[in-house]
Amino acid sequence: MFDSIHEECGVFGIYTKEPYDVASSVYFGLYALQHRGQESCGIVVNDRGVFNYHKGIGLVNEVFDAERLEKLGKGRIAIGHVRYSTTGKPTPHNTQPLVVRHVKGPMAIAHNGNLVNAQELRESYELKGGIFHSTNDSEVISYAVTEGRLTEGSIQKALEKAMYRIKGAYSLVIMSPQKLVAARDPQGFRPLSLGKLPNDAGYVIASETCAFDSVSAQFVRDIEPGEIVVIDDNGVESIKTHCGQKSAMCVFEYVYIARPDSVIEGAGVHSARVRAGRFLAQEHPVDADIVVGVPDSGLDAALGYSMESGIPYGVGFIKNRYVGRTFIQPAQGMRESSVKIKLNPIADVVKGKRVVMIDDSIVRGTTSGRIVNLLREAGAKEVHVRISSPPFINPCFFGVDIDSKDKLIACKKTVEEIKESIHADSLGYLSVENVYRIAEGANCGFCTGCFTGKYPIEVPEEMPKDRFEAKLTD
Repeated sequence: MFDSIHEECGVFGIYTKEPYDVASSVYFGLYALQHRGQESCGIVVNDRGVFNYHKGIGLVNEVFDAERLEKLGKGRIAIGHVRYSTTGKPTPHNTQPLVVRHVKGPMAIAHNGNLVNAQELRESYELKGGIFHSTNDSEVISYAVTEGRLTEGSIQKALEKAMYRIKGAYSLVIMSPQKLVAARDPQGFRPLSLGKLPNDAGYVIASETCAFDSVSAQFVRDIEPGEIVVIDDNGVESIKTHCGQKSAMCVFEYVYIARPDSVIEGAGVHSARVRAGRFLAQEHPVDADIVVGVPDSGLDAALGYSMESGIPYGVGFIKNRYVGRTFIQPAQGMRESSVKIKLNPIADVVKGKRVVMIDDSIVRGTTSGRIVNLLREAGAKEVHVRISSPPFINPCFFGVDIDSKDKLIACKKTVEEIKESIHADSLGYLSVENVYRIAEGANCGFCTGCFTGKYPIEVPEEMPKDRFEAKLTD
């Protein structure tokens, strides 16, 4: 409905020393990660080697209730997933975690990211007789791992071997009958962290540290790029065969994707967004009366802009928290009203004032124009737009749904032309130089390919969003 960047996916896993209601713990973990994916979700519980699972389209609280969680039963290991589709349509067969029945035993896998060689690998497995039931990259990873299980002695060795084949972004949680395994790709495009349960009761793995708080777990450390972590009765084992390459965390995790209370690679997301706002104020100052942020990720950057510029910060918008991604698309003539349903300005705050409006990005420009118009209708005298990221001029191949240059307004128009098209009095983007600086103290490098066209690994010329859909037969 809105031409903004959509969320990533989120993964969560738990390993306990004694059987208990692990399904509820995963439920709470996924609830904390709901911002990363709002299309579908799923939980798999391991009860002494028997995998019980439930998946569905919708939000976590729509797919699961107390009765459904109770039916999943108790266990010592469980994994879960919240999904936003960047590869494969939002249909039931693409929900995760994927559960695989195999001669070497069952396996469940949940994946955050996108592979750049998924099509090549999928075709190679199909030529060998492989049958795919979904259209996402995650099933390709499961084939690579199960292939390794035929020759390797353990699931971690199979994954270690598979990582020589799969290329791109992947933060994984994998469950076998006896183990919880986690892994990050060698560049570390997507976050993944290890936590510890109270009273030494076990361990958790999550896409973001904010999920640890939901189950009272303590953050232990980030899983390193290229690292495989194995949790079983022997404790925690680290395999670093694929470590040591140059890291390239997606910088947009700090700009937009992650929750503000998360800490990624040692840098707080909230602080990074405040710094982005400060840099914006330095790069693009303006005489104005008030600074407002577009909820949610624009709020922290707006605070930073206000702090640096001295212009008062105000709450300019109210966001309807009950509008999800299943919101019905209105008729064409009602599109303007649809924006008001999700976002509405506070007239008392902006009326008669010169407003600085902070947002995280501009994709096609249509939504930005509508929001500017909302402020003008509410009585704003001037609207100066500031964006806490550089212009998108290239697609993302690693999991964010920026999939085509022809959909990016910055590929077609200059900054001045974009300003005119969104009806702003002025427009300023954060520079590429400063986007590298927002995550102060982060223990990683950054991928800025969508802003610069310079990717940390080789990428294909193009990556259609639903490149496997034509092969699917329901």
